[in-house]
Amino acid sequence: MKKVCIVGASGKLGQYMITHCLERGYEVVGVCRPESVGKLDAVKERITIIPGRTNDRAVIEKAVAGCDGVLVVLVPWGVDDYSSGTAQAVMDFAEPGARLIFSCGWHITKDGKDQFSLLFRVFIAVVTWGARLVKFADINDQVEACRRIFASDTRWTVVRGSDLEEGESEGLPVWSPHVGDAILKSNRTRRIDFALFMVAALEDDSLIHEAPAIVSCQSASALAHR
Repeated sequence: MKKVCIVGASGKLGQYMITHCLERGYEVVGVCRPESVGKLDAVKERITIIPGRTNDRAVIEKAVAGCDGVLVVLVPWGVDDYSSGTAQAVMDFAEPGARLIFSCGWHITKDGKDQFSLLFRVFIAVVTWGARLVKFADINDQVEACRRIFASDTRWTVVRGSDLEEGESEGLPVWSPHVGDAILKSNRTRRIDFALFMVAALEDDSLIHEAPAIVSCQSASALAHR
């Protein structure tokens, strides 16, 4: 792995991924909305920044050219197919054989075998309805984006994060294939470690075509499982 593109580079998760990539000696290309470029001032001399909406196909085509891997913060902004447009552009324009790592939440399911609590399902339904009503976000479009990813023959991984918190790294998170598994019960991960898992997945071929649900390796449920 030599050159990596980070789509959604200016957010907290994206900035952590930049740090992890630079520590590994990767050449980094970052894509972010034009109004957010200033958030990358601290690293602007060390990476290539391409301003633009992440569902702009021309922007993505330029950004992923020559990249061995693409890290995508799959956000569902607005109601104009932002997530699915971003995912589709990445899959269409990434180099053949490139590792594609996407981030999302636990609400995504690959095979329908995840076990979500009633409270969680109600919460997602309310958030989905409310966010779309005010045209802030479209959770269903994130579901559609992942459906397309799962159906593709690219070398993808979809990393599903538990509740995120700030703080110093606790190490590489552990994962399980299905929400509801005992190891995930604690439902917490440091955001810096979510980014660490994303970056580590670039060179972990065992995660190809997996949708790992992650939790902190220092959480009570992970320690109990160990």
